[in-house]
Amino acid sequence: MATQQDLQELLRLLTVGRKIPMMQAMTQIKALQAADLRSIKQVAEAALEKVQSALKDEKGARALQNACKAAVKQGSSTSNKRGAPTSATSQSKRAKTDLFMTGPMEMTPEELEKSLELPLNTDEERITKAVIETNRAPLVLAFAVELLRYTMPEQPLSSRLSLGQAVVSANSRSKAPRVTVMGREIAVLKRGGYEWKGEEKVGEQEPGTVEAGSSASETQAKSRIQTSAVATFQPTPKSTWAVGQPITLKDSTFVARATNISEPSQHQVLIQSLLDDNPRLKSATHNSWAYRLRPGRDAPPNASVREKCFDDGETGCGDLMLRVMREAGVVDTLVVLTRWFGGTMLGPDRWRLMRACVAGALAERLRKRGAEAAPLGAEALWGLDLEATRAKKTVLGGGSHGNAHGMHAAATTGVVGMQIHRPEQARSYLLRSFGSATAEDEEGGDTTTTTTATTTTGKSPRRSKTLRALEAEKEENLGLLLGALRIVFDSWADHLGPAELDRRAWGWYIAVRPDVESGRAGWGAKGKIKLRDVLKLRRPDK
Repeated sequence: MATQQDLQELLRLLTVGRKIPMMQAMTQIKALQAADLRSIKQVAEAALEKVQSALKDEKGARALQNACKAAVKQGSSTSNKRGAPTSATSQSKRAKTDLFMTGPMEMTPEELEKSLELPLNTDEERITKAVIETNRAPLVLAFAVELLRYTMPEQPLSSRLSLGQAVVSANSRSKAPRVTVMGREIAVLKRGGYEWKGEEKVGEQEPGTVEAGSSASETQAKSRIQTSAVATFQPTPKSTWAVGQPITLKDSTFVARATNISEPSQHQVLIQSLLDDNPRLKSATHNSWAYRLRPGRDAPPNASVREKCFDDGETGCGDLMLRVMREAGVVDTLVVLTRWFGGTMLGPDRWRLMRACVAGALAERLRKRGAEAAPLGAEALWGLDLEATRAKKTVLGGGSHGNAHGMHAAATTGVVGMQIHRPEQARSYLLRSFGSATAEDEEGGDTTTTTTATTTTGKSPRRSKTLRALEAEKEENLGLLLGALRIVFDSWADHLGPAELDRRAWGWYIAVRPDVESGRAGWGAKGKIKLRDVLKLRRPDK
């Protein structure tokens, strides 16, 4: 019987030996397991037809079996690699492989997101001195991945990498659903059933209460109503407040409530009644609200839905609430989002938590669950690789470009027949794309040290550096670039809505991108970027 070690060695052969992306390798191993092929030796000794039947790929099955036969022939070479890796790179690959083999074959969302973490260095002194060399495509990817933390904070890192790579390849057309990133429309695919969240705790009690998360019937507005000069409306059983689950992160707690509303003037009475019936809400830092109402009876045929919102000091919250309500197609509804501030700024996580709270309250009010309650923008997404999808169709149809496109298609993982941009590939692209460069001193004209890649004489010692050192240098540069972008987007996040932040991001990229020849002559060409120029993009008063 095959052991866990046998599975680890087989996975290592696929990811390290054959350089297959982790997710694709795990899919292949699950298929092999279903055919009772659980080790390198079993694959090597099995009939080729059995391997082909498991993988549904004739060439891939033959290549895998040949690799397994070679590994068996070399005797203990695989175990030697496992016991004494020859380099730090192989150690890193082994650690990543073992991470996914410690539990079930299928990675959990937490394991996947952890494996994709990117370096980050926000040391402004180091950023200011750094000059990197790259071409434009990976810079677009870095901008997009960091921007999406603010414009689509509900997306996990794996989705941000996939969507960012799709931005780099955004010239294709499709009937698939689309989102806009850096002004570019990209085709997307919902990642059904992928439940990811950050470090927040869901379902914690609201401060000063034991009623958090109670059902709608337990939070009805009482008949005791304050006299209002605005309206004579009185809440009724129809004015029941549906309560979403509280969410807590870094001592800040959010909770949303939703109820029925039929006239604009009713919102003040409903909110006051809510506060009177739940005195603890008066101690909250913010009680933001928003409502959407269908046009009145006397409105013209093409009248728009009536909307209004109030931030109550929670910058951008009202607009976000309206956006979530629009995505869910909700009308005749009032939502109140309460926050107790814990003293620590949450950054872009704040947007994700507010969206989740509002969506939860609406789902509770409408009695919807799971995917039915989640609009497109709230679900984890993949960026579709439309070029690879078309190439796959060409290969299957015997097109003239089968070999070249087939290699591209094989490098991505298909989901219900569609090819997607793999986050592992996007991450690898970022890690290897930002080398060090020297910069001319603006005053004296001499070259100066810009990163660890240069010496005091200004000459780059790249030729004498080992591959390991160069890889570490590029990773460090990526961390500095992402740190600079994080500082820039942080400075604007509380002053611009997601749509405006997205609109400006492309202009910021244009302002700092490498200066290369226009047109085809500049495709893939590298140029220098002074990271101090990136820092200049931050909000002026920061």
